[in-house]
Amino acid sequence: MEPAISLVEPETDIRAAMRAIGAEARKAARILANATARTKTDALVAAARALRGDRDEILAANSRDLAAARAKGLAPAFLDRLSLDPRRMEAMARGVEEVAALPDPVGRILAHFERPNGLRIERVATPLGVVGIIYESRPNVTADAGALCLKSGNAAVLRGGSDSLHSSAAIHSCLVAGLRIAGLPEAAISRAPFASREAVGEMLDGLGGALDVIVPRGGKSLVERVQREARVPVFAHLEGVVHVYVDRAADLEEARRIVINSKLRRTGVCGAAETLLVDKACAATHLAPLVKALLDAGCAVRGDAATMAVDPRVSEAAEVDWRTEYLDAILSCRVVDGLEAAIDHIETYGSHHTDCIVTEDRAAAERFLREVDSAIVLHNASTQFADGGEFGFGAEIGIATGRMHARGPVGVEQLCSFKYRVRGDGQVRD
Repeated sequence: MEPAISLVEPETDIRAAMRAIGAEARKAARILANATARTKTDALVAAARALRGDRDEILAANSRDLAAARAKGLAPAFLDRLSLDPRRMEAMARGVEEVAALPDPVGRILAHFERPNGLRIERVATPLGVVGIIYESRPNVTADAGALCLKSGNAAVLRGGSDSLHSSAAIHSCLVAGLRIAGLPEAAISRAPFASREAVGEMLDGLGGALDVIVPRGGKSLVERVQREARVPVFAHLEGVVHVYVDRAADLEEARRIVINSKLRRTGVCGAAETLLVDKACAATHLAPLVKALLDAGCAVRGDAATMAVDPRVSEAAEVDWRTEYLDAILSCRVVDGLEAAIDHIETYGSHHTDCIVTEDRAAAERFLREVDSAIVLHNASTQFADGGEFGFGAEIGIATGRMHARGPVGVEQLCSFKYRVRGDGQVRD
């Protein structure tokens, strides 16, 4: 295990240290790009074994982070994101093993064709290079991001938030142990050991040209800063303003299960529902039971006039509520005049992350799936399935809501680019 971490760096030249980390990661990336599938798998299996073997040490490190977070008075939702326990530790180790078991994405033939002049052309999957991941409170991102980058042949530079620094360091040491056992360079999964925000600034600047892409995982202020200041490409989502629309043809009991799970299974994840839309045509039968179920489960509801009328515990929603990612046990609720009004609301207030329709009307479902321009669109399923592991990707490095290169859960395939291999027999151009 790594020694206890000081959050003070009194005489450290962070710029020089971060650039050195980047330079070593760049060297490691060249080795990883040509590593065999077996070597990468061996490293990940060994890392998962180390996570289980060092569980008590990791949980002790996490206890230090949690104690400091509680002393700062941080919110319960934040503490939930920061917390590790034996169940979450086992899920983390299992996630690394699931990534290890995925087919190797590097070297896949994406397309092949022959030109009339006899040139034989292949489009082949290749690693991106060096991926920088900047994240906040979730220590499990250390394992997820490191595993996904390694499997896809990319070097990773990880910078976890200061609130999770001890937890992330303990997890990172297990990943390094796996690299060492497999004979891969330890710099293949590097960690910025600095609490200072200067380290983030250096990553946004590209670490002297070492980084090929940055992935931010955190709150709106972090993602906005990354998108504003990064000098390399960014895979990001700004926020998850996630909607569940209960259509006039929705089964009430199914809607109840989906709404409660979408909102309350884990309120602090980006796939948690933040707004409930109910079709006016079924409001008389569906609205009151859904609102009551939420309130009785401990979720505050902020609603329009129609929603306030069904339960005195509902408070009035302000305009800002329709645009808010609460990441807490709070939900906004509005009655809308049919499917088109629901889609208009989502287009106006949504963040193109994840949105769901609950309905037994197949035509309405297909229209919603076709017209809602979000990275993930669901029919009759909880929005909390917006997760790379649930998609069969083993894990995810984030949910991308942009439209360039990657969109939705970013797994090993999305962490690959491609090149063209061209084979000829002496052809020259006229």
